[in-house]
Amino acid sequence: MVLFAACVGLVAFAPVGQTSNQQPAAVASPAEKTVEQTKKNIKVLSGLPDSQLIPVMNFMSASLGVRCIYCHVNTEEKWDFVSDEKPEKNKAREMIKMVLAINKDTFRGNTEVSCYTCHHGRTSPSNVPALPIPEVTPRPAAAETKPGETKPAVPTADQILAKYTEALGGSAAIDKLKTRSMKGDWVTSSGLTWGYEVYQSGPDKIHVVLNTPKQGVFERGFNGSVGWEKSIHGLRALEGQELAVLRRYPDLFKDIKLKEQFSRLTFGGKDKIGDREVYVLRGMTTDNRRERLYFDTQTGLLVRRVTSSPTMIGLIPEQIDFEDYRNVDGLMVPFTLRISSVDPNISSTRKFTEIKLNVPIDETKFNKPPAPSTP
Repeated sequence: MVLFAACVGLVAFAPVGQTSNQQPAAVASPAEKTVEQTKKNIKVLSGLPDSQLIPVMNFMSASLGVRCIYCHVNTEEKWDFVSDEKPEKNKAREMIKMVLAINKDTFRGNTEVSCYTCHHGRTSPSNVPALPIPEVTPRPAAAETKPGETKPAVPTADQILAKYTEALGGSAAIDKLKTRSMKGDWVTSSGLTWGYEVYQSGPDKIHVVLNTPKQGVFERGFNGSVGWEKSIHGLRALEGQELAVLRRYPDLFKDIKLKEQFSRLTFGGKDKIGDREVYVLRGMTTDNRRERLYFDTQTGLLVRRVTSSPTMIGLIPEQIDFEDYRNVDGLMVPFTLRISSVDPNISSTRKFTEIKLNVPIDETKFNKPPAPSTP
């Protein structure tokens, strides 16, 4: 059986029994169960929302530069996650306790320190500087304003968002958007390429098709109330975090209608991405995630979105880069999206060859197919 997550072209596969998972970190709803309620032998992560367990594991793996087998037992390709056989697992528990204590006692409970703070992709953190010490070039001081001069005006968050709306094609073109179909390739971090199709209607209906050479066709859909997956393994329902993942990236307006997604959004200065100057907006989303939005200072278009999801052991980052904007029926649309994540199954590139807007889409496409009849 294969787990399949589709995200506006974002699809990740991980065989069952493998700890890598396509689910991004999520802030739990009040009704969500915690890991000690759903898993066995949980000793130091009590209170962690169940949906955050795999993202937290991936975060620790990335911080130490290891994979699941470093701490967990795998015998004849069968995982025994409950086992404490490996000493590395208990050492990890000690380190988690240390991180939690430091943040509680020194940083008033804020997750300022994490595994990555010391490890930086190594199993053993360095405790002395590497020699020779590189020469440090002093940062130039900010130019002082001369008498009679005024500092260059910086744009407000509202002005940057307004320019983005116009750069996309204007409010009328955005309001006109009702459906979207996209076809292209999904390129994994390991270089595999799969055929990929996305069909959307309104803010909540989605149908995704992934064509793989070895495991055939996978389909996922949501009609506004019921989520489902169909593959050679059969037909099954999608609920909870799996359904949230399906809808997260393909949201028709997620990267278009930005303002209402934030409880706070402020100007964060200028930066550069490659040779491109960008304005940065910093904000807090309504579901308690920190975000940075990067807009091209010339075109006004969104070129990068970085999300940091809070967990008890640190902020888990995810980055999406938007490239190759093209005009499709009056609306500027990125034809290439690059996703970077602590989970290598999520890190990937989506390159679309065809995007159509406001085309008729059969509404039955989003409905759960009938269960196959048994002989």
